[in-house]
Amino acid sequence: MTIYIASDHRGVEVKKKIIKHLLNNGIETKEIGLKNNELDNYPDFAFKLGRLVTETKDSLGILICGNGVGMSIAANKVKGIRCVKANSIDDAFKGKQHNGCNVIAVGAEQDINLINEIIDTFISTKPTNTERHLNRIDKIIKYENGEYNEL
Repeated sequence: MTIYIASDHRGVEVKKKIIKHLLNNGIETKEIGLKNNELDNYPDFAFKLGRLVTETKDSLGILICGNGVGMSIAANKVKGIRCVKANSIDDAFKGKQHNGCNVIAVGAEQDINLINEIIDTFISTKPTNTERHLNRIDKIIKYENGEYNEL
């Protein structure tokens, strides 16, 4: 599995701590290659990471910004990405298990121990095989592709 990670300038220190935590647990990450500076813009990081996740089989993404909201919004604009903005372990679990998320966004303002638990949960949670959740995910994919508009 490939795990891509990116942050805007507000999440750089947290990103370093997450990478260290994951490496200590035998999980390697790949930074997306964009450089941080005080004038960087979170959508650039979210869009590039999203493209890499959609182009790389069996991959996940981790995004960090001030509160995680901006990254989540931007990532969800990339076709094929379902990004959960996770404030809790339950958010991470349900985002992955119930909603088939392939990217997680966290806020740099959260406690690093909680962030690591949230990310560990996201990575270790298996996607659903429950028909009702699969049906919902399928509707999202079809809507994204312009094939579903049964409202």
